[in-house]
Amino acid sequence: MTQPSTRTPAASKVGLIAQPGGPGIDPRGPRVGAGITAVLLLVVIGLGLGDSAAPAATVAERATQPAFVLFAIITALFAWGAFAGVQRHPYGWLFKRIILPRLAAPTHRENPKPPTFAQGVGFVVTAVGIVLLLLGVPFGLVIPAALAFIAAFLNSVFDYCFGCQIYLLLVRTGIVGRRTVATG
Repeated sequence: MTQPSTRTPAASKVGLIAQPGGPGIDPRGPRVGAGITAVLLLVVIGLGLGDSAAPAATVAERATQPAFVLFAIITALFAWGAFAGVQRHPYGWLFKRIILPRLAAPTHRENPKPPTFAQGVGFVVTAVGIVLLLLGVPFGLVIPAALAFIAAFLNSVFDYCFGCQIYLLLVRTGIVGRRTVATG
């Protein structure tokens, strides 16, 4: 039997912790998903660099390249996470069914809104890559894939969710979410 971790969340994670009694997710789930995504994005980058050496002439040829097909799948997964929520994402299901039963209980739970927003950021970045490739822009797929890889790598290895930090910044500025008003 494994013992629960006594590790406290990093300062950058404080705004992400779920309110007591509110909905929360195991913070290790999005990290697992980010690790899978990072590996898939590395494959896309490798394939995309090979495809960039001899660019396809037509949109149909570009849309059938292996890098494009895999990147389109990753984009669809980001859309799934952004619109259905990280709780309903296929990687979340995989984490709950296969990995979570083998782990100790988490020390804290996180609010699902920031990781869901981060999925939206990933969706926008990868959607831009799809459009750029279809338009025939050189390295139009590779550069957004590299940006998405950096974000996924930071999340999976260092537990730093770039999209979550953007969400927290937008909440602090009042652009997203409700601001609490002090009554006096």
